[in-house]
Amino acid sequence: MDSTKKKDHYKTGDWSGKPYNFFGDYLLEKYKCKILKLPISIGTSCPNRDGTINRGGCIFCSEDGSAAPTADEKLSITEQMEKAISNFRRSDIRTRYIAYFQAYTNTYGDREKLKEFYDEAVSFPNIMGIMIGTRPDCIDEEIAEIISSYRRKDFELWVELGFQTMHNRSLDFLNRGHSHEDTLSAVEILSRHGINICLHVIIGIPGETWNDIIETAETVSSLPVQGVKIHHLHVIKNTPLEKIYRKENFEIISMKKYVSYICDFIEHLRPDITIHRLLGDRMEDSLIVPKWGLHKGTVIKEIEDEFYRRGTFQGFFKL
Repeated sequence: MDSTKKKDHYKTGDWSGKPYNFFGDYLLEKYKCKILKLPISIGTSCPNRDGTINRGGCIFCSEDGSAAPTADEKLSITEQMEKAISNFRRSDIRTRYIAYFQAYTNTYGDREKLKEFYDEAVSFPNIMGIMIGTRPDCIDEEIAEIISSYRRKDFELWVELGFQTMHNRSLDFLNRGHSHEDTLSAVEILSRHGINICLHVIIGIPGETWNDIIETAETVSSLPVQGVKIHHLHVIKNTPLEKIYRKENFEIISMKKYVSYICDFIEHLRPDITIHRLLGDRMEDSLIVPKWGLHKGTVIKEIEDEFYRRGTFQGFFKL
């Protein structure tokens, strides 16, 4: 449903459909078929790991750089995509695919080599999009021009930026190695090249208040971006954050508070922005806390139920 119509739709008492602009629903409505993202790892490093900026990396980032289990940099792009399809396949329903460059920083390194990776991905059968995960400080005119060369009709071209928060003090705590101003610069470059932008946001950063979270939502809404991925802060084994957590025992956001905060965030989010994710994912054997994050379906249901209890929806304070 067009999110700008939700207000009148819900006034009639018809609460069918999600109270937020879900990316999966947008894809289904536009392309009328099942669409799967195929995760890819190309073995790129990160300037926050290789010494260019730092060697510690972001404190929450695991050694695998958030790679999906099916992504394996030892395999070719094509082999990884075929492997992902074989793992995902549950039926013979017509399916199209988005190539998802997920792990580490996928605009960092030799530009010719990066273009070879992108070219191989977009030549895969039934590909209808490409998503490239990266850092704001790894976007410049040259890489934006390369990515924008894949623009065409009915093709989902996205760059995912690790924005996390608009507050520089929080970025410093996370050891991101970039500033909010770097994000603004990256968004301006990508937008000028006609590339869809999805910002990653973390809710539950120690020291951030409700006002800080809403300020981030308002900032996202003010930018020329088309999507957002919302994560809760979780502590993964063998990360710098685990060491900090065990030493300082800082408060981890509860499920109840997360549900409340994310609904508040979405109520202040521009209604046309697509929401790609509502919480983070992690395998149980690598997760320290919070364990409620393992129950994704339960959390999503609680979020939707909270919206229904409130009688609100995405962009409620924007319409």
